[in-house]
Amino acid sequence: MSTSISPAPAQPPAGRPYLPADYGVPASAEGALPWSFVEERMAAARNYWIVTVRPDGRPHAVPVWGAWLDNALYIEGSPQTRRSRNLAVNPAVVVHLESGDQVVILEGEAHPVGRPDPALGARLSAIFCAKYAWANYQPGPDAWDQGGLHVIRPHTVFAWSKFPADATRWRL
Repeated sequence: MSTSISPAPAQPPAGRPYLPADYGVPASAEGALPWSFVEERMAAARNYWIVTVRPDGRPHAVPVWGAWLDNALYIEGSPQTRRSRNLAVNPAVVVHLESGDQVVILEGEAHPVGRPDPALGARLSAIFCAKYAWANYQPGPDAWDQGGLHVIRPHTVFAWSKFPADATRWRL
């Protein structure tokens, strides 16, 4: 089965996260970060921390490699990994980058891609090969034909670089 994923809107509208007033987050969107802040950091990141939920409700966090493409994060791995087994039961996921200063946090769902269509496979292969060449990781466009690929589509994204002044939230 071939799976094609349609991209999310290119520029989701920016807003502010809901926090208590004494945190000092501005009420207006003036000074909010542009969506390009998220795109650049997600595309450049080498490691992504993902948090899934175990069947008994306990959280599970693990760093993974991935590819940011069309406002979605693609991660791969054996269906036997804890994260894959968690996602098979509950697709809820949180993703964040390693920096606590240049923050990007995604909240969304992860779903198996199945066999990606050839165009998507080629695009993902190019990203993974370029990003992880240092580790001699070179998956071909058909690397995921037997599964092992998940797409994480965020529904909410938070980011900041000068908290609280530029704390920004996007709803996709």
